[in-house]
Amino acid sequence: MHESNQVNKVSPLFPLGLLVATPGALEVLKEYGIIPMRLIARHSRGDWGDVGRDDAKSNDRAVHSGARLLSCYRLANRVKIWVITEADRSSTTVLLPSDY
Repeated sequence: MHESNQVNKVSPLFPLGLLVATPGALEVLKEYGIIPMRLIARHSRGDWGDVGRDDAKSNDRAVHSGARLLSCYRLANRVKIWVITEADRSSTTVLLPSDY
């Protein structure tokens, strides 16, 4: 089965709210040929990417406690993209760390 078929069959672990992205993040993702929804799908399934062990554990707890969730994905040349879901689950933002 192709990954794209699997992504569609996995339910998010938490509500994502409004999906937004900063212009800088969209530009970088376009440059690398990455569809933002791929990162959002990983984030929503609990694949936190390149966060440390403690941050991953915090995210795992936050899924149930309602705290903010942060994933970090490294692209080529070590460029980082963050995906943040707010504590109130009103929105999920794709951004560069410098956009924060």
